[in-house]
Amino acid sequence: MPATEGVAIVTALSSRTSPGAEDLPVPFRVSGALATGSVLQPLNSSMIAVAIVGIAAQFGSTSGVSWVISAMYITTAVGAPTAGRLGSLFGARRVFVGGLLLVAAGSVVGMLAPSVGWLIAAYVLLGIGISAHMPNAMTMIRSYAERYGRSSRTALTTLVVCGQSVAALGPTIGGLLVGTFGWHSILWVNLPVVLLSAIAVIRADVGFAGGRSASAGEALRALDVMGIVLFLIAITSLMLLLVSFRDRPLWWLLPVVGIGSVLFVWWELRAPQPFFDVRALVRNRALSNTLVRTMVTYTCFYCVFFGIPQWLQYVRGMSAIEAGLTMLPVAGVSVIATIAGSRLYRRVGARATLLVGTVALLVGGILIVSVERSTAPLLVLLLVAAVLGIPNGFNNIGNQSLVNAVSSVEEVGTAIGMFRTMAFIGANLSVVVLQVTAGNSIDDDEGLHRMAWFIIAAAAALVAGVVFSRHMGPKGEVRGVGPGHYSE
Repeated sequence: MPATEGVAIVTALSSRTSPGAEDLPVPFRVSGALATGSVLQPLNSSMIAVAIVGIAAQFGSTSGVSWVISAMYITTAVGAPTAGRLGSLFGARRVFVGGLLLVAAGSVVGMLAPSVGWLIAAYVLLGIGISAHMPNAMTMIRSYAERYGRSSRTALTTLVVCGQSVAALGPTIGGLLVGTFGWHSILWVNLPVVLLSAIAVIRADVGFAGGRSASAGEALRALDVMGIVLFLIAITSLMLLLVSFRDRPLWWLLPVVGIGSVLFVWWELRAPQPFFDVRALVRNRALSNTLVRTMVTYTCFYCVFFGIPQWLQYVRGMSAIEAGLTMLPVAGVSVIATIAGSRLYRRVGARATLLVGTVALLVGGILIVSVERSTAPLLVLLLVAAVLGIPNGFNNIGNQSLVNAVSSVEEVGTAIGMFRTMAFIGANLSVVVLQVTAGNSIDDDEGLHRMAWFIIAAAAALVAGVVFSRHMGPKGEVRGVGPGHYSE
């Protein structure tokens, strides 16, 4: 939709409401209902960080457990943009609720899993389910905002704050559950959340957000099966190649990665309904830069969330409950940072917001390097955890707000889907980084420090990218936005 048409629609809708209605936010009964399902992804991503030790102890395979995590994130990387496309065909609410059902099914299969193979399959189902929520939540919010002449900014902040809060609280919640009931509890806790979310979303006035009765053929074309297959070949072979660098590099995978990546880009540029809209990245530099920055940021984010809880248990000898509670400061600071980041974004724009987040990430990496097993008191660990909560809030609100700002209402579901894909690729890369820098588990200070040096290098690159970006104006405007996009 051209920007002028979007303005015309909002103007027409607002003319039927009270003056200034377009400045009113989307009500919390809508954004809050959608947030109940959107928190399932950060909840499951962060809880498993403290359950890894218990899962490995039961199944006797630390490397197998790492593939449980990778399977979930590879699946979500594929599922996020696909879910956004399916939402436009069948209705965002239908796909959202369908995702809830898959989360419930995956949780039940995981609780009953007799082997690590079954657990991997369970997390594939779980990954498909949780990937459906954020893209379709954004579509429903933007659809509601245009229908009633409301602003979507506050609703976006609600989703980000809820997601960040749950992600930060996840290790603490997971630690309490695992320490009390065993690792299976991180799966059965999904069931009441699924039930609550289904009731809330069905009762909320979100409509079907553009859904229609699409045929099976339309759905298959929308899925872009060939694009998905090529993506899986490229990302899986890349992970296997990078992991092999720790012992004996599997160089024969290099041409597989190269050919798979080239074929993927070639196919996506020509596909009528691409799985990953490479053409949008080519014409919209602001979006493509944001997605690359998102991938690097999430790689660092998950290095912290997967690495530090393992280090606390293996090296400091903490229980799952103690490790989770030690990560608790991340939660409180992350919530405050998200709210502060939202206000900063509204006042001065993306550059300042992201600069605060990336500098804080750099400082956090330096603090991790300074931590020593034998000398660091608990108070120091808590302070480091608190600092690590700052980048989560500022970077997330900055990057997600940018994606929302440069996408039209028809494209926002797909754009957020691509955002989630890059985040999940970052999560997969973090697993590789941890295996290369510290092995399958962080069992000494040197492994933790090598991980921290990676974060320092990545954060320094992010700071430079934000400072020298030509797509973020000094007052918050977004430059270089292609046709059909606009800045809020």
